[in-house]
Amino acid sequence: MTVYFVQAFIYLAAAVIAVPLAKRFGLGSVLGYLVAGVVIGPVTGLVGQEANTIQHFAEFGVVMMLFLVGMELDPKALWAMRIRLVGLGGLQVLLTAAAGMAVAAWLGLQWQTALAVGLIFALSSTAIVLQTLNEKGLGKTEGGRSAFSVLLFQDIAVIPMLALIPLLALPELMDASGTSADHSGHLNLVNSLPGWAHGLVLVAAIGAVIVGGHYLSRPLFRYVVQSGLREVFTATALMLVIGIAALMSLVNLSPALGAFLAGVVLANSEFRHELEANIEPFKGLLLGLFFITVGAGINLDVLSEQWSTVVSLAVAVIAVKAAILLGLALLFRVHGSNGWLFTLSLAQAGEFGFVLLTYSVQNNVIPMETSQVLSLVVALSMFLTP
Repeated sequence: MTVYFVQAFIYLAAAVIAVPLAKRFGLGSVLGYLVAGVVIGPVTGLVGQEANTIQHFAEFGVVMMLFLVGMELDPKALWAMRIRLVGLGGLQVLLTAAAGMAVAAWLGLQWQTALAVGLIFALSSTAIVLQTLNEKGLGKTEGGRSAFSVLLFQDIAVIPMLALIPLLALPELMDASGTSADHSGHLNLVNSLPGWAHGLVLVAAIGAVIVGGHYLSRPLFRYVVQSGLREVFTATALMLVIGIAALMSLVNLSPALGAFLAGVVLANSEFRHELEANIEPFKGLLLGLFFITVGAGINLDVLSEQWSTVVSLAVAVIAVKAAILLGLALLFRVHGSNGWLFTLSLAQAGEFGFVLLTYSVQNNVIPMETSQVLSLVVALSMFLTP
């Protein structure tokens, strides 16, 4: 028990010291968490292999983030920004993913790995960009609104990306690791079913999330509210998200997909604001813990040995994305300083890149050696953004 207390204190102390300093210097909280992880991991060795175990638990913060993203999707607001959301955001993701895949294939990676790399670098940092735009008072400008539209599309696009990655597993990596691409745990209801039954179970699970969220959640929350106990409402909100994630895992679907669908269903609920207020602290803490474990897992030996490769790839990522974004700004008539704001704000990789990278390694799509270099490239591009 003492060991767990000491480790928890180390993680929390690192976050408490590093994150306020990072925000004071305009670097953003995500980079603060990453730096904290680097300091307590490879630099000082205060944490060790348990960081990988904690990372699996902390990934639940991503599920909570997508639940909250789903709750923010008001259909009327989405319809008003449909051209920028689908046109600008969709073209950015497709073109950047294609360019990243082409460069990765040219460097000799297999097409499955190259596609995963393209998807990873198609995403930008929602946390850094929105925070920086708000701090600078640029969120209401044309460039700021266009950047928000692209970031929103990217957040939505993470769902199909998470669903696609397990299908790209490389047999040779599966043989080497002695595992399959199923990381949903020992409990699985569909592996032994025939194809038609598997499909029916998937449809039934998604239908249960949508119908249950629409018809059953309101009576449940009214019943809980009558108790007058805030902690019971918090427990109910966590039970809802955890239950949906568990259901999706049981039928071999992405927990993030179920959480996102549930968030969309509950977007017009009268309990929406209470749900957001109760889940937000857990989401922020778990995401912060996830980024700390990512930083703790960065291999400084790889950086010292391949620093020229890491720097070159980071510069290439920023240059290629900036060229695509500048072209899209001209195409959608985002001119002048707004065009440059749009271009420079989205030219980096993002925090979801770490999520997809970790998920790709777990599902035998990207080799561990390659992932160590790519994680350094993602982190460096994010460091340069502010």
